Amino acid sequence: MRFSLTINGKLKNFDEPVHITLLELLNAQGLWSVKKGCDNGICGSCTVIVDNDAVYACRMLAVQAQGKRIETYENIDKNHHLAAVKEVLLDFGDSDCGYCIPGMMMSVKALLQKVHEPTEEELLDTLSGNSCHCTTSVKPVNAIIEALKKF
Repeated sequence: MRFSLTINGKLKNFDEPVHITLLELLNAQGLWSVKKGCDNGICGSCTVIVDNDAVYACRMLAVQAQGKRIETYENIDKNHHLAAVKEVLLDFGDSDCGYCIPGMMMSVKALLQKVHEPTEEELLDTLSGNSCHCTTSVKPVNAIIEALKKF
């Protein structure tokens, strides 16, 4: 099926079978921050932003994203206001595996696009869909809260 998506600000045309997930399509484009974790929308490792909403790419068919704007972690450096959050999460990830960080970052970015100063409860709710197998989600949330105080 023919369809087009805007991925990280670039319009791209595709001719793919209808059963290809957005995760598979993005990985085929070399966007490896979109991780394959559970394939069930439980771990959040494949979180991307689709038209300003955090979405599990493993649970969305690529054709369902027809005409939509997709943003991945590879595009996050273009958002300077998120630099503090990214820095603190990367520092946090140095002591652990870091597999969950791109998905967490995309979830936080989607929240910040809607709520400029989120509460701890809002962050916990947002990140509840992102699993960190190395630690509990409390450590990354505390790190993000500290980072948000910087800007």
